[in-house]
Amino acid sequence: MSFQILNCKQKVFNTIFENESGGHRIQRIPPTEKKGRVHTSTITVAVFLEETNKVSTLEIDESKDLIIKTCRGSGAGGQHRNKTETAVQVTHIPSGISVRSENGRSQYQNKMTAINMIRMKLSSSEKEKNSRESSADRKNQVGSGMRGDKRRTIRFQDGIVTDHILNVQWNLKDYLRGNY
Repeated sequence: MSFQILNCKQKVFNTIFENESGGHRIQRIPPTEKKGRVHTSTITVAVFLEETNKVSTLEIDESKDLIIKTCRGSGAGGQHRNKTETAVQVTHIPSGISVRSENGRSQYQNKMTAINMIRMKLSSSEKEKNSRESSADRKNQVGSGMRGDKRRTIRFQDGIVTDHILNVQWNLKDYLRGNY
């Protein structure tokens, strides 16, 4: 089953799905089973709000957040390259990220390139941080996926659904209709 909630507030989302995360176990006797053995399947469920695809614009105040130094470029280029300071080194003070650019022909080009590189690195580190937080949240919700780590058991042969955390049982038909 797949559920998608659109335009949902955090509070409503939490009350609807607060008891769904964890391991769910389904037990049934398939029609093809000749000896009447119970087949068990397990699924782990994690509940998250849908992420919005808004682009975060990173505000960098050049006068407060950046240290900009100019220097001579290295490599071939002759006398002009050795006398002019076209290379730029930019350091982002809050994060400590430092970038050097000397590929452009002018100091201005190198400065813009270095600032854009800083923006990309900061954006990348922010995405990585969000990914780590999401992964940790998923791991906490799902658990180990082992039998003892179950949230709910659905037994088709008995027509009973048991929530092991809340110690509640429902009729299978009511549960499948969403009346629980």
